[in-house]
Amino acid sequence: MPVPMPLSPVVAYGCRNCVPPSLKRFLTYSFHSHQHHCLLLLLRRSRNLPSQFSTLSSFHLPKKLDCFLTGNSLFLRMEGNLCQVGWTCYVLLAIVSVADCFAQICTSLGALDLQIQSMAQERYWAGSGINKNKAMVENLQHYGVISSKKVADVMETIDRALFVPDGTPAYVDSPMAIGYNATISAPHMHATCLQLLEEHLKPGMHALDVGSGTGYLTACFAIMVGPQGRAVGVEHIPELVTFSIKNIEKSAAAPLLKEGSLSVHVGDGRQGWPEFAPYDAIHVGAAAPEIPQALIDQLKTGGRMVIPVGNIFQDLKVIDKNQDGSISIRSETSVRYVPLTSRDAQLQGY
Repeated sequence: MPVPMPLSPVVAYGCRNCVPPSLKRFLTYSFHSHQHHCLLLLLRRSRNLPSQFSTLSSFHLPKKLDCFLTGNSLFLRMEGNLCQVGWTCYVLLAIVSVADCFAQICTSLGALDLQIQSMAQERYWAGSGINKNKAMVENLQHYGVISSKKVADVMETIDRALFVPDGTPAYVDSPMAIGYNATISAPHMHATCLQLLEEHLKPGMHALDVGSGTGYLTACFAIMVGPQGRAVGVEHIPELVTFSIKNIEKSAAAPLLKEGSLSVHVGDGRQGWPEFAPYDAIHVGAAAPEIPQALIDQLKTGGRMVIPVGNIFQDLKVIDKNQDGSISIRSETSVRYVPLTSRDAQLQGY
């Protein structure tokens, strides 16, 4: 039996960068701790590799190198701590190349590659073989990305395939282009945000989805808050609003749209949607240079907002509004999202 090796909430998939063939399948995955990369764990398990590989265990990258990680950016399509793992391997190779252990390491690469392939087959999900929505969710659960039954249930209820353009591989764990220089985030990011907001998406609560795109997460919010609650999507591309409404009409959230507890509007999401404020939960699907004050104002006391913040270096921020009206902010993980900007700037390529 393979030793359990939990994946981080950001499962790597779909990197465009080239990596050595023998490491390619392995390096498209990552683990929770920055200090315990997947290669370290593999090397620690191996009894037949050169001892010089142990230098990895004390090697750490500068913190800001983890910026090229996860989110919905197609320009830097890296999901998870792949950048760190890749850099670790190449720095290691540079070090050992000038050491007298180089020959011994080279002779061991064949065994290493066999172990990597075996582990990849045993433990990891690449995503491309998943062609069913339920199977996608079960795999995200299996690898620790989804730990909440409520989140698993809603992601099974709302079929992702209804919210991506025709011909798009809906169940691959990667962001997908939806036109107008916009994307739909990868399934693991949807799961991560749903779990961060879960306690603020109870029946009867109000939720706002800024940059609602194709309507997927807005539909998930609507199912979670139910007919007594209110789920609002705001998107500044009118064509995407039309597309999202058609998608929702085909989904399990259609009755909520018809009854009026779910709605999608054309507007500048940076200004929120005051009509149904305050909101228990606010999700922002694009990276803001700073947290928009309008969204803070529309966040209910005791509510939570999840928003990527930054330009080159971005962090997924979790913002809680305390009972005295003050806010608490923490960083959940480093991410890479498309920018939260004006409609004109987006259509012109930012």
